[in-house]
Amino acid sequence: MGQKFQYDESGSTFFYFLLSFLALILVPTTVYFWPREKKRDPEEENKQCRCPPCIKKREFQRNADPWKRSKNLIIKLVLGVGWIAFFLLAYKVSQFDYELANFDPYEILGIPLGASQGEIKKAYRRLSLILHPDKDTGNEKEFMKLSKAYQALTDDEARKNWEKYGNPDGPGAMSFGIALPSWIVEKENSVWVLGLYGLVFMVALPIVVGTWWYRSIKFTDQVLLDTTQMYYFFFHKTPSMVLKRVIMILAASLEFNKKHNSEIVERLSDNEEVPQLIKKLPNLSEKNKEAPLCYTYSIKARAIIHAHLSRIPLNPDTLEEDRRYIISKCPYLIQEQVNCVNQLIVLAYNRRIQRLPTIETIENCMKLCPMIVQGLWEFKSPLLQLPYINEDNLKYFLNKKKSIKSLQQFAQLKGEERRSILRNLNDEEYDDVMKVLGNMPYIDFQVKYEVMDDENPTEVTTGAIVTVIVTLTRRNMSTLFGDDTVKDNNLIAENGVEGETPKEAIGDAEPQNLGPVVKRPAWLKQKRGGGKKSKKTTKQPKAVTGPKSKVEESPVPSSDKKKPKEEKPEKETKKDEESEESEVSDAETNDKSSEEDSLQKLNNEDDDQEWEKFKKLHEREKALHRKSMNSHPVHCPYFPNDKQEYWWTYICDRKSKTLLTVPHYVTSLVDQELVHLKFTAPNWLGVYTFTVCLRSDSFIGFDQQKDIKLDVKKAPDEIVEHPQWEDLEEEEDSAKEDAHESEYTTDEDLSEDND
Repeated sequence: MGQKFQYDESGSTFFYFLLSFLALILVPTTVYFWPREKKRDPEEENKQCRCPPCIKKREFQRNADPWKRSKNLIIKLVLGVGWIAFFLLAYKVSQFDYELANFDPYEILGIPLGASQGEIKKAYRRLSLILHPDKDTGNEKEFMKLSKAYQALTDDEARKNWEKYGNPDGPGAMSFGIALPSWIVEKENSVWVLGLYGLVFMVALPIVVGTWWYRSIKFTDQVLLDTTQMYYFFFHKTPSMVLKRVIMILAASLEFNKKHNSEIVERLSDNEEVPQLIKKLPNLSEKNKEAPLCYTYSIKARAIIHAHLSRIPLNPDTLEEDRRYIISKCPYLIQEQVNCVNQLIVLAYNRRIQRLPTIETIENCMKLCPMIVQGLWEFKSPLLQLPYINEDNLKYFLNKKKSIKSLQQFAQLKGEERRSILRNLNDEEYDDVMKVLGNMPYIDFQVKYEVMDDENPTEVTTGAIVTVIVTLTRRNMSTLFGDDTVKDNNLIAENGVEGETPKEAIGDAEPQNLGPVVKRPAWLKQKRGGGKKSKKTTKQPKAVTGPKSKVEESPVPSSDKKKPKEEKPEKETKKDEESEESEVSDAETNDKSSEEDSLQKLNNEDDDQEWEKFKKLHEREKALHRKSMNSHPVHCPYFPNDKQEYWWTYICDRKSKTLLTVPHYVTSLVDQELVHLKFTAPNWLGVYTFTVCLRSDSFIGFDQQKDIKLDVKKAPDEIVEHPQWEDLEEEEDSAKEDAHESEYTTDEDLSEDND
């Protein structure tokens, strides 16, 4: 039996290949690229603010991509054509003729297996009258199959071939169909095929991989590497940086330079519009001579940021488009600034650099983010974050009875008082104000600390690892409407330094909220009490004082006292001795039972302690793995994109102006979030006050802080001797003595045995 290979562009193999290839391309492409339009939710639309800046922002977002509909239509057409071709190929494959491969003459003639020659001839004549090509009902293809089946059953040799090989013609060559068209190997097409292979694998593929690699090495988490290096240089140069200079460095980011970012648009009109804008902005420091702060792109970006913070309207066709692009990039760049300052602080602690950045530098970077999102300077009133509130109607919030300075104070007013303050607004505008105010966050900021992996987690010793557990519980501000009993949060002042923390805030951070004090293990107590000697001194009184006390306290008659003591018989003395021994044994059993109960209680406490540690470790792992970027939408009409509210939390020392922990970026605060912040306790004894801070990256006036007081005590001495360790040492010594007897056989052992 021979073998035959052929290119099968017309058979079933090639169509199966095309069908599989199309399915591998169409399924993921359809899932990923099929245009999806968000369903309109009436409830969400009712919650949206209808102030003019918000309406303008939504219109811009809808019209941001004018070719979106055309792109979606083209994508749908291409995918539709691909799926039509897929189903046509599937239908063609299903219609292939497999009858010759499964040739059965009895089935074709319609007779049972083992029929006689007469029945075969009779069936052939009957079907030939119907299928003969000369007849009206004739079918040439079916008649050829009928003749072949008749021949296979009437000719002895053909019948043997069919029974042996399944084919009346005898054994044939085994053919393997290659699922590629035959024109690929034709001589006249060889040049074109080789050219196509070279173009794909030697030109297109290296260009695609090289372009991807070149772009990826330029960025670190959406920020250019050159921009990150510039941040390191300036923050190391100026350890204590004011907010104004942070804005200058932000504007000098290379993302705003045409040479580093092709998306930046430079116009001839900038030569006229930018100088006019600079005249409107005081304290811009456009005459600074430092590079790249003095470059044209940096001055333009700085002017646009200042105009954004001052809410100055710009030309919608030129500078307004630049403002949208620059402001949309700022949150990523500010987060990179925070990371850079934090890395410099770590390097300074490790004595890799000489200058230690102060806490004001990293806090000024954090304060800049909500300013950018809300389009508002830090010294402005936080009430300007509400719609329809401007500088003119801020005077209504200041009266002789009560001065409203924060959003929480305004929310806690009664409805009549709020409406009277906003009496210049109509009902629709007032409803928008209340919607925005009601959806703003009210954060319950709770702090407690403990020492993990220690017997007493409430006691802080020198050099211990302190874990501060920050519990953030978010509620809407609408829960405070009309409730004037809720006290104001301990907010961080604008300069980053707050006065003394109220006692209520400190009380939340005291270790007494951690639950009952965990007892130390019994062997540690014995070690402190003197070890083995304390055991002997405690057991002797228990065996002696019990009976003696009973004998001495037993009442004696007065007549017996005067009379001399008479000797008791031997039997009575034996009974007395037995009674004393029984009393001693009872006392010992009672002592043993009490010791067993105390040990059992101690074991139960240890089990509870281990379980609590396991639960806390599990919570820490969950907190580490939680990386969601969805929390709550932010009302930010002057920010070009939609924004989710995120938070920074960290620990610092206000007295030394240093940062103790890495700022933790909370991005998934929906209802409640647990954050674990760790730092090393001081190496000197005393009482220390540290500050736990919470800062928003989206709202102004929502930052909080709480103080924690650590009473750092001396660490316990290292345990050198213990009774249990003596047994372990004896076992180790015995193991060393038997160490020469190895359980593995060596060549020397075999030679000794042979001798």
